Amino acid sequence: MSSPEERMMENLYWWGIPTLFRCPADPDPAKADIALVGVPHSSGNGTTERDQHLGPRAVRNVSAQARRVHMDMGLDPWTACRINDLGDVPLPELNDNEASIQRITEYFKPIAAAGARPVSIGGDHSVTGGIVQGIANSVLTDGQPVSFLHLDAHTDVFTKVPHFLGAKKSAAHWGAYLADQGQVDPHSSIQVGIRGNPRTLDWLQPSYDYGYDVVTMKEFRQIGLVAVIERIKARLAGKPVYITFDLDCLDPTVAPGVSNLEPGEQGFQIDEAMALLQSVRGMNIVGGDVVCLMPTRDSSNMITARTAGAVMFEMIAMIAENQKNT
Repeated sequence: MSSPEERMMENLYWWGIPTLFRCPADPDPAKADIALVGVPHSSGNGTTERDQHLGPRAVRNVSAQARRVHMDMGLDPWTACRINDLGDVPLPELNDNEASIQRITEYFKPIAAAGARPVSIGGDHSVTGGIVQGIANSVLTDGQPVSFLHLDAHTDVFTKVPHFLGAKKSAAHWGAYLADQGQVDPHSSIQVGIRGNPRTLDWLQPSYDYGYDVVTMKEFRQIGLVAVIERIKARLAGKPVYITFDLDCLDPTVAPGVSNLEPGEQGFQIDEAMALLQSVRGMNIVGGDVVCLMPTRDSSNMITARTAGAVMFEMIAMIAENQKNT
């Protein structure tokens, strides 16, 4: 056990070598039950919103100040199981989205083969496609496709255009192509908080056509948090759950440092988002990611980076609780 002085120093985000949550840096997934990974990728957004590749470093810089224990669970996740920072996915073709998505996939395959459950920080939302290509239908998921708990302002199932400004496996397409490839089961997946970027009146139709359950933000406000939590539980029960959390599902006042702000309708408050995440507590969570952090748009106190770390911690704690109980 560390001394009081050591614990105090560990809480200083400006001191020492920045790893995610001060976890040991070890690239070997066989030595981890939970594998923390940075995915510094931006070209899947296909626009000038490219600073999302700075997200992993921003969270590493502040995560030492994140919560160390989960009071509701009565859990210290860092001692409950082996949690290591594996580092960042190497992306030498960073401006080539398709090459980078394949690099991400190849990076996550050995993580899944080792049985480690990845919790990642991006990066734009195209990284989810690369990650799930690497872990779905594997030992980690018992040979099954994953089922999504997807919190977002956008569906990312845009099939009406074949690419987004040249990016084919883009931040706008992964919800469709993963279903086409059999790596996600949309009929047991749910998208919650959808409110943004409608360009046509039928913009939600592709999600419906694929079989996703869609809870728009308007419906969330109408039926309430408890009803949506029950809907999530019923949808995902018994499935290998993958959580993908786009920070733009939060209200811009909560998370200003994101790439695609949606100010026209109130997004989630942080307590609402945390309650939605906890709806899958105790389920077979095979991994998760937090995406779309744009540090160059963040406030000076780095609140969005800190919030990204808080969401990661929630995922880590739920998986660690499962690992402790097995």
